[in-house]
Amino acid sequence: MDKQILNDKKHIHFIGIGGSGMYPLAQILHSQGYFLTGSDNNETETLKAVRDMGIKVFLGQRAENIEGADLIVHTAAILPDNPELIAAKASGVPVLERSELLGIITELHKDTVCVSGTHGKTTVTSMITQILVMQGMDISSVIGGKLPLIHGSGIAGKSGTMICEACEFQDHFLNLSVGTAVILNVDEDHLDYFKNLENIVRSFRKFAENASKAVIYNGDDENSRKALEGISGKKIVTFGRSPKNDWYPENIRRTGRMCTEFTIMHGGKPFCEAVLNIPGEHNIVNAVAAAAAAYGAGASPEGITEGLKAFNGAGRRFEKYGEVNGITVVDDYAHHPAEISAVLKTAKTLDFKRVWAVHQPFTFSRTEFLLDDFAKALSIADVVVLTAIMGGREKNVTGIHTKALADKIPGSIYFDEEEHDANFELTAEYAAEHAESGDLIITLGCGDVNKVSRRILKLLEEKSR
Repeated sequence: MDKQILNDKKHIHFIGIGGSGMYPLAQILHSQGYFLTGSDNNETETLKAVRDMGIKVFLGQRAENIEGADLIVHTAAILPDNPELIAAKASGVPVLERSELLGIITELHKDTVCVSGTHGKTTVTSMITQILVMQGMDISSVIGGKLPLIHGSGIAGKSGTMICEACEFQDHFLNLSVGTAVILNVDEDHLDYFKNLENIVRSFRKFAENASKAVIYNGDDENSRKALEGISGKKIVTFGRSPKNDWYPENIRRTGRMCTEFTIMHGGKPFCEAVLNIPGEHNIVNAVAAAAAAYGAGASPEGITEGLKAFNGAGRRFEKYGEVNGITVVDDYAHHPAEISAVLKTAKTLDFKRVWAVHQPFTFSRTEFLLDDFAKALSIADVVVLTAIMGGREKNVTGIHTKALADKIPGSIYFDEEEHDANFELTAEYAAEHAESGDLIITLGCGDVNKVSRRILKLLEEKSR
């Protein structure tokens, strides 16, 4: 990718500017004086924030929206038959996919911390950002979800330090200029692209090799260890649950339904104390990874303690939406069997009467490739409700439907209405009608299933009047 592509550009247009990955890039370029425009299909809080920056946004994607642009950026979620993307590619103007632009922006920063892994990227990127911002460091950050501290999914700082979520989807993380590579775990996902686990491990190895300064990886994760075999020429740091790692937790104690306290160890010695206000064994390990990365970026032990204590989760990561008549409603972005399993296992430790999993499968290929794994993970819940599959960037070429997953989960309920809003309404109505005081309802998925959470709460409120 031409590192100099931004040099003579004045007007940059973003197709899908409201996406969580696009918004921080727009923030960074806007702060550097570029004139930006953008388009999106739905009104969102992010779109309002874009407009508040003075950026013109077109609602609806049409060919004429690109007029005047000398560089056009689009998300990977934009389908090839999108009229605005078709016009962009026919215009003769350079067109970049979002990850390519992110790669160019990372080139502009001398110290990048790029957080990768099949699971936990957004949480750990958010934790590191929280720690460094609270310590007063003027960093840039690109996160795949919203962090309340910065009122969005990214910030544009003036220092050379950048914290960046690095997604392996279609090898996008190989576009980045990596100072420190963080590898949280390596698991089977995006098999429509990678085909098998061996290819996934190979890509993470390339990502690690690209790091100029250091690699921080999960020493307890077999596939992460495979990816790091024989890599040298940079600092290698391990983290994990076990004391064999350079960084690990000790003296773990649960001090509340959502609170855990522990000591973060470094090199076999106490480094700092941690108070974590988000539940789950996986988040203890995430916090240890964040501590290792933040320390490498310049944070003090005291700063890490303060940042982790103040961190209450990233948006859509076990995010509590409300409680009505003793029924608690939570939303989580989990969309892979391992993530769903971790969330539901955590939920089962929190002393609720029943745990509901309301899941929106995302992409036909992932659902089909990992069908048995999804069934096993979702079965951890006491009640399972499934919506129609959200195809996202895919077309349903094999004819898979939610029923195939429901058939593997005894007692599950599914709604497979083709009309999206009707599907969600039936799902929400069922949950609101059958949930009981003491239940925890978790909506799960990386699509728009959080709308079901909000609808459930509204129906519960109406029911209680």
